[in-house]
Amino acid sequence: MQSSHKYSFTPSTASNPLSLRGMVTSPHYLASQAGRDILRQGGTAVDAAIAAAAVLSVVYPHMCGIGGDNFWLIYDAASQSLRSLNGSGRAARAATAAHYTGRGHKSVPTRGPLAALTVPGSVSGWGAAFEHSKNTMRSPLNWADLLAPAREHAEEGFAVSHSLAGSLAFVSSGKPNYSLHQSNGFRDLYLTPDGHPPVFGTVMRLPQLAATLARLACDGPKEFYEGHTARAIIAAMQQQGGLLTQEDLSSHTADWTEPLRVDYRGYTACTPPPNCQGMATLEILNILSQMDVNSLGEGTAGYYHVMAEATREAFIDRQRYLTDPEFAHIPTDRLLSKEHGRQQAARISMSKCAGVLPPLPPGGDTIWLGVVDAAGNAVSLIQSIYHEFGSGVVASGAGFVLQNRGCAFSLEADHVNCLLPGKRTLHTLTPAMLLKDGQPHLVYGSMGGDGQPQTIAAMTTRIVDFGMSPQDAVNAPRWLLGRSWGAESNDLKLEGRIPESIAQELRRRGHEVRQVEDFTELMGHAGAILRRPNGIWQGATDPRGDGQVAAL
Repeated sequence: MQSSHKYSFTPSTASNPLSLRGMVTSPHYLASQAGRDILRQGGTAVDAAIAAAAVLSVVYPHMCGIGGDNFWLIYDAASQSLRSLNGSGRAARAATAAHYTGRGHKSVPTRGPLAALTVPGSVSGWGAAFEHSKNTMRSPLNWADLLAPAREHAEEGFAVSHSLAGSLAFVSSGKPNYSLHQSNGFRDLYLTPDGHPPVFGTVMRLPQLAATLARLACDGPKEFYEGHTARAIIAAMQQQGGLLTQEDLSSHTADWTEPLRVDYRGYTACTPPPNCQGMATLEILNILSQMDVNSLGEGTAGYYHVMAEATREAFIDRQRYLTDPEFAHIPTDRLLSKEHGRQQAARISMSKCAGVLPPLPPGGDTIWLGVVDAAGNAVSLIQSIYHEFGSGVVASGAGFVLQNRGCAFSLEADHVNCLLPGKRTLHTLTPAMLLKDGQPHLVYGSMGGDGQPQTIAAMTTRIVDFGMSPQDAVNAPRWLLGRSWGAESNDLKLEGRIPESIAQELRRRGHEVRQVEDFTELMGHAGAILRRPNGIWQGATDPRGDGQVAAL
């Protein structure tokens, strides 16, 4: 069924690019180009993903970096197997709820050294993924080859993008709990000598980060956790009253896991398991698979209503169960069963919404990138430091900020995601992949906290149910039920391109609706790579970001 009305799309950097030999899509053109260059050198999809992620750590430091975490889905064409990799860090051994409440905190602070309480896991994820690429996929490249483009951009400089300029202005605004401009380390690293945020088109150089990347290239991923870089992190913690220790860093590992899966109209939707929120993504799709979404018409009030109500059902389960599975039982088999999906779908009324969501934690900023190569290998990768520039704490002389992912923990002892030493917190990071007959059909994902499961569901329905191209599915107006970093309410936010008549109908059904600007970054930077029936790959990037699809 076709959409009930036409959208006014803005042109993307590349319109429906196609490729036979390989493709990279990411939210920054320099990262996409770096990944493509690695593919040209004979690297695998995993190699290209590492190179692109490393460049994003330089040119998109407000959204990701080596001080953050990542989650992976990796499809190995030779074995026709899909694996997930958890590159998220655990809480410091000294991180207890009593440590925070004893200092008068009712929640984990969002900024500062006490926000940087989890080990940065990104580099461990890169390292484990590269070992798989080298040993299983037979990559001809070396570890240092993959970090070279990022090191070059950090050392020689790059132009500040729209997204980075906007975030620098935001964290320099003086707004309580958001601003970082008074932090000496942050100011010296990212602001101009007179203390102003660099504007779009300004050249930024990060020589300290270039030196750190050079050490990592020479000594391998372990350098981050046991070498000079580890000592730089610990020095910052000791100087500012943080909790991470050398023992926390050196004992950290990334872990291989088995992806979660649900059927969606003959396709298999896949995400990593908890502590990733992929279970919520798959619950939404499991609910929708019990309903005739096509009959609603894409872009109608009925469509947005059903998508929001399915999200509401999934988020209730997410808030009840999602945490580190090493510390609590999470009944994913039951939550993703067809029977549970039918029960959830049956509770959805087409005439009214089910009510206000319980309070949700604010989401953060993230990058998603996707890669496929000529051999048929595929990667869906998300990397993040949570809120803009994470905790704002800079590793001493190392040129990067530490994440604040630990502020997602609760200090309440009876909360499923309560803070405990060595525990991983619930994670909004959700890479996704849709398989057909066991092989990648759609490699996709988005940044955006609570918006990630909703955007993945939007792209799934728009491509599978309504036959949209990947680019049109990404470009189409989006919505967000819940909070994002900086947003105070769990209302239903609609992009302004959605007609007022639809907003009014959703209000009539009981939704608390707020219309926001067109193509707002609040909705996240999404991307996708679709395998067409003839084996050609078709890519998409988001006009809300600074991205590009780079194809061989």
